[in-house]
Amino acid sequence: MNSVQETGSGALGPKPPAGAPGTGETATGNDEPRLTRRRPFGLFLVITGAVAWLAAGVLVLERLALFRNPDHIASCDLNPWVSCSSVMKTEQAALFGFPNPLIGVVAFAVVITTGMVLLSGGRLARWYWIGLQAGVTLGMIFIGWLWFQSLYVIGALCPYCMVVWAMMIPMFVWVTVRNINQGVFRLSPGVTRFLNEWAWIIVVLAYIGIITSIVFRFFIGNIG
Repeated sequence: MNSVQETGSGALGPKPPAGAPGTGETATGNDEPRLTRRRPFGLFLVITGAVAWLAAGVLVLERLALFRNPDHIASCDLNPWVSCSSVMKTEQAALFGFPNPLIGVVAFAVVITTGMVLLSGGRLARWYWIGLQAGVTLGMIFIGWLWFQSLYVIGALCPYCMVVWAMMIPMFVWVTVRNINQGVFRLSPGVTRFLNEWAWIIVVLAYIGIITSIVFRFFIGNIG
């Protein structure tokens, strides 16, 4: 059976040549990161999506327990600064009128499914990759807002939320790098080369930035 070709229609048919217009795929260059190729990238999406999905799922269960018993002590309630319950009881934890983790349960299931399709050898339409890019970009904006709210408004951290943050950062960076390398978005060779070489460094710098902000907010900022 032929796999779904990477065209705008997603119709069944023979695989077009790499780099053909509308395929969302370019011929593999020597400087293209291995992670952006189909099977390694599929495995990457399955792993990061599964870890984030599990964290979101645990948060949903903890939130249901809080609905049943307002005095419930969550598994991630360690102290006044590290407490899922403190975060989940705030308005920010239900920005759209329902618990935020429900968004993650649905969204990360899509990420996992995408990875499984790639691992099975399937191809996805260019419009799908544009949609996935929009999804991870909105996800990054959302966790950036949640990071700010947790540190500077609520004043408490949710460990399971931070697991989601830790998965979303590389997911966003590498979906972007993958889409650029595979021709979904066209950037200059210089910018593409820079992103290829610095992708993991960008991820590490984001981690360092988050850790530093936590240290200054909850430790150094409270000295004296």
